[in-house]
Amino acid sequence: MRVLALLMLCILAAPASAAEPVDVALVLVADVSRSIDDSEFQLQKQGYADAFTNPRVLAAITGGMFGRISVAYVEFAGVGEVHTVIDWTMVGDAASARSFTDRLQAAPRSFWGHTSISAGVDRAMQLFAETGFQASRRVIDVSGDGTNNDGREARAARDDAVAAGVTINGLTITNDHPVSWTFAHVQPPGGLGNWYRENVTGGTDSFVEEVHDFHDFGEALIRKLITEISQGMPAARGRNG
Repeated sequence: MRVLALLMLCILAAPASAAEPVDVALVLVADVSRSIDDSEFQLQKQGYADAFTNPRVLAAITGGMFGRISVAYVEFAGVGEVHTVIDWTMVGDAASARSFTDRLQAAPRSFWGHTSISAGVDRAMQLFAETGFQASRRVIDVSGDGTNNDGREARAARDDAVAAGVTINGLTITNDHPVSWTFAHVQPPGGLGNWYRENVTGGTDSFVEEVHDFHDFGEALIRKLITEISQGMPAARGRNG
């Protein structure tokens, strides 16, 4: 019994293992609401897969101080329709990037409901609280084709995230020929890109990428990921001399 007690004391006294350091913790938050049809959803998902296996993106990932990032992927529609499709995953080379994209492509579509960007952002913040990685930069990457029309205001979720030191960037897909019942949702006054800037994005170096066709989603995401990841490159230059 004394040996067991001593063993338990040693276990309790042992320091907790340090979280694995990465250059950035990135949550991809993807709109899968009903304004996105199945063919557009497939283009969107293929865009994510192509981006993470793109040589330019991999160069940005491996060029950081630690040469790796942590990524999670979330799909959202309305309130109560938010799903963490892929939990925190380390990506630091072509093999880990391929593993991430294989899992992404194999996953079925999660929802077809309304659009609660705020619920997607709130889930991302929950994931940051649960991550086993340590990152000096935390970024939420929101992609979507419409405004927030369910749940609390997107701006409120954005403000809470920014107050916690998180940056939110956006990638908007503007439908130039929407059906009548979706017009106000996908074509807000001033344009969807500006609506995202006013209500969704915020934090250090935040920005919005805009496309007008789901076929352009992948290339825009490549540009976006390179910018998001490379914002930590001054530290990498210090490492590499």
